[in-house]
Amino acid sequence: MAISTVIALAISFSASAQIYVKVRPVAPVVVRTAAPSAAHIWIGEEWEPRGGTYAYVGGHWAAPPHPGWIWVPGHWKRHDRRGEVWVRGHWRKR
Repeated sequence: MAISTVIALAISFSASAQIYVKVRPVAPVVVRTAAPSAAHIWIGEEWEPRGGTYAYVGGHWAAPPHPGWIWVPGHWKRHDRRGEVWVRGHWRKR
């Protein structure tokens, strides 16, 4: 029981940890293909924390989860002297 509690705490801590960078990673060149449908939205620059750094996961078409929802792009946010952190993009009602 105690081991599973420690593992659960470690997972929840690592999922919520912020990764700060002094130099932003460079996004790869991604060729935008034709949209699968008129309803699809292009998700461009997007970064995901992995192993203490950021990995590029943008450059794809996605359909909104609900009719009328829009994509709010992610962005870099400065935090004092610690550096910058990626704020993920997300869907929201129009």
